[in-house]
Amino acid sequence: MKIKVINPNTTWAMTAKIEECARAAVGPGTFVEAVSPAMGPASIESHYDEALSVPGILAEIAGGEMDGVDGYVIACFGDPGLDAARELATGPVVAIAEAAMHYASFLGRGFSIVTTLGRTRGRAADLVDSYGMQRSCLGIHSCEIPVLDLDHNPDARKIIFESCFDALERDDSDVIVLGCAGMADLCRELSEKLGVPVVDGVTAAVTMVESLLTLGLSTSTRNEFAPPIPKSYKGIMTSYAL
Repeated sequence: MKIKVINPNTTWAMTAKIEECARAAVGPGTFVEAVSPAMGPASIESHYDEALSVPGILAEIAGGEMDGVDGYVIACFGDPGLDAARELATGPVVAIAEAAMHYASFLGRGFSIVTTLGRTRGRAADLVDSYGMQRSCLGIHSCEIPVLDLDHNPDARKIIFESCFDALERDDSDVIVLGCAGMADLCRELSEKLGVPVVDGVTAAVTMVESLLTLGLSTSTRNEFAPPIPKSYKGIMTSYAL
């Protein structure tokens, strides 16, 4: 099976890290390709960034459909464009916040989310509500490291560890959810140091898509997620007409 992991930002160094983590998580019969869209923001840290990332995500879904991709992962913790992607794709589409929260809910009585900037906590809270995780999510915390600094700040790992430790103590939670695809490579190290399960959404989502494909399951097209109604689009959106 072939799974396409879409990093909605255009920073290919992060995409390469995401691909490495995703490939390490799947079985021998699964091929994983991670991509960044040809257009969009360098990182996603605002509603504006998120909105402008969606056309690039949908272009990658459309390209995957032509290339015979079986399933998709949207690798941004804001889960941008998820509903629209499910309308376009014939196979399952899973986003990383969605997958991480569900996996974490299997592992303890409650989890804490540790994300990048404080301004993204509201979006994470919206997704907690959307996914019905209000009982399981005990807190949402930020380490105040911008996404593009995760690989360049020499103190990033230390700061993220301290933020996770503080979240566990403050929330009395059992599990940590990492709230950024750029943290995907920190799971094992953090779990060993903290002594609790640490869930990364990239690996959670790619294994969830792999499992759905193994079971022969995909998004229902009976109602809301049926293919979009064809119509004309104008201006720079002309190429998005179906």
